[in-house]
Formats: sequence, C-alpha cells, structure tokens
Amino acid sequence: MTTLKEIIPADPQAQTLAMIGVIERAAHSTEVDVEKMERLLAMQERILARDAVMQFNAAMAEMQSEMPEITERGQIKVNSQVRSTYATFEDINDAVKPVLQRHGFAMTFRTEVKDNQIIVTGVLMHKAGHREETSLPLPSDTSGSKNTVQAIGSSVSYGKRYVMSALLNITTRGDDDDGQAAGTEYIDEKQAADLNALLDEVKADMGAFLRYFKVASVEKLPVRVFKQAVAMAEAKRKKPTKETK
Repeated sequence: MTTLKEIIPADPQAQTLAMIGVIERAAHSTEVDVEKMERLLAMQERILARDAVMQFNAAMAEMQSEMPEITERGQIKVNSQVRSTYATFEDINDAVKPVLQRHGFAMTFRTEVKDNQIIVTGVLMHKAGHREETSLPLPSDTSGSKNTVQAIGSSVSYGKRYVMSALLNITTRGDDDDGQAAGTEYIDEKQAADLNALLDEVKADMGAFLRYFKVASVEKLPVRVFKQAVAMAEAKRKKPTKETK
C-alpha cells in the first residue's frame, strides 16, 4: 500500500504542491466522507500557511542586503539648539518602498485610541499571503504647544517610523555633511535621472551603490560626490569582460 510519505517529495515547495494534489483527488472521491474532507481542508490550510511563511522569510532574508541606511534629517530643538536628530517617516518610506516592491512586500498601518493612548500598528505583508505586525502605544505628543490635532499627528508619525524601522530592521545615522553646517546640496532632477540611467545601463548593484555613498536614494546624492559616482559607473562599463574562447 502506498503511503503519504512515499508520494510526498522532500523539497518543501514540491511538498506543498504534491499534498494539495492529494487533497484535490480526495475531494473528488466518493469514499471520502464530510468529516475526512474537513480534516483534509484544514491540513491544506496549514500547508499553505507554512509555505507562505517560508516564502516570507526567504524574501525578507534577500531584502535585508538591499535595505539602505537612512540619514537622520529630522531635528528636535530645545531653545533653538539641536538636541537630537531622527530619520523622518517620509525619508524612511521613500527609501524603502522600492525595495519592498522588488521583493513582493507592502507596508500598511492601523491606528486606534485606547485608554487615552494612541496605538500605531505596522503590518508588513508579503505577496505569498503571510504578514507580520508590531504595535506601539503612545501618549499624545503635546510638546511645543501643539494643539490636539497636531499632538495626535505627531504621535502617529513617530509610531509609524518606529514600527516600520522595527519590522524592517532599519538603521539610521546622523546627517554628516563634512562640516557644512549650512546643509547639504543635492543633485538636481536631471543629474539624478542621468545617473539612474547610467547605473541601469551598466547593471550596477543599486543596493551596494547606495550603501557606498550612504544615501537612501540616488536623488539624495550630494553634489560634491556626483562626479565620483559617475566615474565609478563609467569604470564599470569600461571594465573588460572575459572573451569566450
């Protein structure tokens, strides 16, 4: 007599397909009663859920190598003095959204008010069907003479960047512009478009490129290193390739 162990292969994905095939054949059999069918369907749900988790974990592992380090451009000032810096939600979202999309992920948020606290929940979803989420309860941020609406908005913004960073294991760094306290001048739209086209032409590793220059995106590249970035891309194009003998 043939057993399930003999017809289910060792490979996890092949296991899923084979097991679903067994269940589908059983569903068309007149010898399978309702109770057995319910157990088979429950088994199918567990198999699909396990497969979704495996795909989620594999995609997450691949995505981590492309996750950029985010520059802290937000500032907290006390008496006009900068006391600390932080990465804004807008900067984080702009930097990670293309990476999420490339690996089949999407990020959404839920907010609710409970026991005088604002609870922000981040939900990281994968196209295979699995999701992970984390929540952060916060008081209203009434600092700086904010009104009620501003206080809630500030807390929600803080919560969103916190839970997104936690779910994606994002790191941030201070905005170091080589001592140029007046701020950094970034490349313009045309320069960014030209550089993006060049990087695409030479099939550059975008994740490695962004990490090398410590920027979230090409558009955030400082003018002072633009020529260096172009030269690096040009060097990759001119690099000799091995001829097939």
